[in-house]
Amino acid sequence: MKAEGQAALVTGGGSGLGAATAAALANAGAKIALLDVNAEAMRTVAAKIGALALKCDVTNSDSAAKAVAEAREKHGAARILVNCAGIAPAKRIVGREGPMELSDFARVINVNLIGTFNMMRLAAADMSALPPLEDNERGVIVSTASVAAYEGQVGQAAYAASKGGVVSLTLPAARELAQFGVRVNAIAPGIFLTPMLQGLPEEVQNSLAASVPCPKVLGKPEQYASLVLHIVENRYLNGEVIRLDGALRMQPK
Repeated sequence: MKAEGQAALVTGGGSGLGAATAAALANAGAKIALLDVNAEAMRTVAAKIGALALKCDVTNSDSAAKAVAEAREKHGAARILVNCAGIAPAKRIVGREGPMELSDFARVINVNLIGTFNMMRLAAADMSALPPLEDNERGVIVSTASVAAYEGQVGQAAYAASKGGVVSLTLPAARELAQFGVRVNAIAPGIFLTPMLQGLPEEVQNSLAASVPCPKVLGKPEQYASLVLHIVENRYLNGEVIRLDGALRMQPK
C-alpha cells in the first residue's frame, strides 16, 4: 500500500530506529502516532514531524489498548504498525555475582517479545475491520528482530531469546492474519548507530564498523526506515524476516 494518507503506529518512536521510521512515514504522507514510555523524547520527535505523541508501555495491555484507541480517535484505525520499542541490556547467565536474576530475563522478554505481540494483536484487530485496498490488503505490520536472534553473543541470552521469538512469531502471524489481508514482516538489523552506540567512544564505534564486511560502516536508522517503507509498499512481501546487516555475522563475543 501507499503510506500517503494512512494512519500509522510506531512504537519506540522517541529515538533511534523508531524516530527515523516515523519521520520517513510522515514524509511519505502517513498520519503518525508515536508510542513510547519516554514522553519527553517522543514529544520532541512528534513536534518535528507533526505526529501524535502517546505515552505507552507496550508490555501493559491496558496502556497499549488506551494508546491505540487514542490514535484511532485522532487518525482513524491504523493500517500500518511498526514495532521498534525494545531494550538490549547485556548480562551473563552466570556472572561474578552468581546467576542472572530471573526478573532481568523476564523484563527483556516482556518488552521485546510480549510488547511486540501485544501491539500486533491490537493493531491487527483494528486492521481486520477496515475496508480492503488493492489485492484485498487491509494492513501491514513490521516488527524489529535482530541478527542476535541468529548469532547471539555472550551476555545476550535474554536479548537473543527475545528477538528469536520475534523471528519465530513472524511467519505464523502472517499465515493467520492473511485471512484479513494483513501482512506481517520483520527486519533483523545488524549494528546500527542508535543512541546506545552513539554513547560509545569513537574508537569503539570504528572497531564495530570494521567488523561489517561491506560497507564497513555502522547502519543508519534512515536505512532501516527505508526498508520499512519498501515493505509497506511491496504487497507481495509477507511472512519474511529480512536481515539488514552488511553481511555481518556476529562472533561469540
